[in-house]
Amino acid sequence: MIRYGIVGCGHIAKKHVAAIQAVDGAELVAVCDTNENRLAEFAVDGVQGFTHIDDLLKTDVDVVCICTPSGLHPELTIRAAEAKKHVVVEKPMALTLEDADRMIEACEKNGVKMAVVHPNRFRPAVQELRKKLENGSFGKIGHANATVRWNRNQAYYDQAPWRGTKEMDGGVLMNQAIHNIDLLLWMMGEVDEVTSYHATRIRQIEAEDTSVSIIRFKSGALGVLEAAVTIYPKNLEESLSIFGEQGTAVIGGPTANWIKTWNFADVSEEEKAATIQRVEEDPFGVPGHQCIIQDMTEAIKEDRKPIISGDEGRQALSLVIACQLSAETGKSVKMADLARQPVVE
Repeated sequence: MIRYGIVGCGHIAKKHVAAIQAVDGAELVAVCDTNENRLAEFAVDGVQGFTHIDDLLKTDVDVVCICTPSGLHPELTIRAAEAKKHVVVEKPMALTLEDADRMIEACEKNGVKMAVVHPNRFRPAVQELRKKLENGSFGKIGHANATVRWNRNQAYYDQAPWRGTKEMDGGVLMNQAIHNIDLLLWMMGEVDEVTSYHATRIRQIEAEDTSVSIIRFKSGALGVLEAAVTIYPKNLEESLSIFGEQGTAVIGGPTANWIKTWNFADVSEEEKAATIQRVEEDPFGVPGHQCIIQDMTEAIKEDRKPIISGDEGRQALSLVIACQLSAETGKSVKMADLARQPVVE
């Protein structure tokens, strides 16, 4: 059995508990939170509870799931790595590239694996889209569009002091849109340059609540990234659209779980209908967190990198950072300037 521990017993930790319980060969053995009331909800059925991560790290856990506010991810990940524990870290992996690089370096130096939680890759509609890209059905791609039009009202931000801050939350791109950004990059490949505009239009928060960016990919394709938490009165859509010379596809809905458009020169109407029906019968599929835990469990046993490694997580973070830099400076940002630098001993 691969033994898991969870640090941070907030809302997202419940998904990790369910995921660990659903995976053969995985077992939840310990949890940690500074709030004893929250801790008590999770430290049940033989699961040990700790109020300090150092005490959890002294146990025989193999993997630590970091489920704390985003700004705490780096130090907790590094501490776990130095204790020779593998790490599953929630999104975003960090709020700065310097911290992300320290996390990756700590895991490499200590011979442990790190997986970043980007569970949307495992959605059935997203998997179908990926297949069409891999088999070349789009032909030459012209452009892509990633959109997150959601509602996070003022009460959402007021319920915890870290929400909406630059230090712990990071803003709409970092906290809400980063999964969609991960999908955009997974489909479209590396980015060459980005130009962005940010604004805090409606919510009383420190970070941005609205963002629009223009992207040029290394392939030459263009992209538009739009994200907002100001949509009235509730979440409207999360979508990913790809447009090529021989194909047009749109994955959408309130979350990107449904095929909205599916037109390809090499796909018959019958095959198109069958694909859409297959997705609609099970739009959510196996929970993404379960897929992440399954993959980490197998990666340890097979001694390989997790599918969504620290380097993969850094790519999404890099684009967010580039967008933020562009918005702050009023200039385009070259992604090459944000490449991972070797750590000097």
